[in-house]
Amino acid sequence: MVSDNEYAPYYKNYIQPFANNGKSILENLLESQKEFDDFLRKQPAEKHNFRYAEGKWTVKEVIQHIIDTERVFAYRALCLSRGDITPLPGFDQDVFVDNSYAQERDYYELLNEMATLRQSTAQLFHWMNEKALFNMGTASGNSISVRAIGFLLSGHQMHHLTILKERYF
Repeated sequence: MVSDNEYAPYYKNYIQPFANNGKSILENLLESQKEFDDFLRKQPAEKHNFRYAEGKWTVKEVIQHIIDTERVFAYRALCLSRGDITPLPGFDQDVFVDNSYAQERDYYELLNEMATLRQSTAQLFHWMNEKALFNMGTASGNSISVRAIGFLLSGHQMHHLTILKERYF
């Protein structure tokens, strides 16, 4: 169980379902990626650039957002797991999406990139010991533990998969 003092309240809905399901960070990372990939690879091409409302991200932009967020949080996990307590900056997800040019990218290349990135993230967490997982630091002005980040990554991906299923497909 990840305690509430290991992350900002904003992340609770991402972290708690995965921290409390009896599975390891690694199991959650691999299973959530499989569910994500299996679902999105079956979707029709006419939906790849779909947005459900004006000003909302397209399917490709959502995938790119998940990729970008995973990279930022994996870096945070790496720094904290290695004992670097330098406060880590936040990032503006909307600026990242606006400058990602996801619309110009091939849908399946985005999915391939996410799969490769998730394998890399899984390898990062695979070799972390208990001490590293309990390391704490500051990111975006809030305290966070390495293990909270591990569960957050699965939760973030599944949060967006739920939105994709409900509003896009």
